[in-house]
Amino acid sequence: MSPEQRLAEAGLALPQPPAAAGSYVPVVRTGNLLYCAGTLPMIDGKLTHSGQVGREQTVQSAAKAAEVCALNTLANVKAALGSLDRVSRIVFVSGYVNAVDGFADSPAVINGASDLFVRVFGEAGRHARAAVAVNGLPKGATAEIQAVVEVRD
Repeated sequence: MSPEQRLAEAGLALPQPPAAAGSYVPVVRTGNLLYCAGTLPMIDGKLTHSGQVGREQTVQSAAKAAEVCALNTLANVKAALGSLDRVSRIVFVSGYVNAVDGFADSPAVINGASDLFVRVFGEAGRHARAAVAVNGLPKGATAEIQAVVEVRD
């Protein structure tokens, strides 16, 4: 089953690839690695989750925000490669969680992205990761994801 078929089976679809919001590009390829810029939980140019976990958001809603971030990352990967079938594996994910001081459950939030990558790519979706709580993200977003993806020609 292809990655996009797995997405459809899960009731998910890739959004339109988000445009860069500054002086950068969404994806840079060097050799067989794609370095994916940070993506926010946005669909059709609108933020789906804003505010801090522990205040406006719960761990569960923030995990959904991380999943939306991962979908946006995959949309950028598909735009760069033409197909998700060219992904060999997800290598590394950096996850940022907009949270109140002292928040200690960032890994549970970023599991929203990690679980999606595993659903879409199976074992090739398992990756190394960082999950960090911060006191603010662009546009007041609840989460942000960056990824390094190995590709094949």
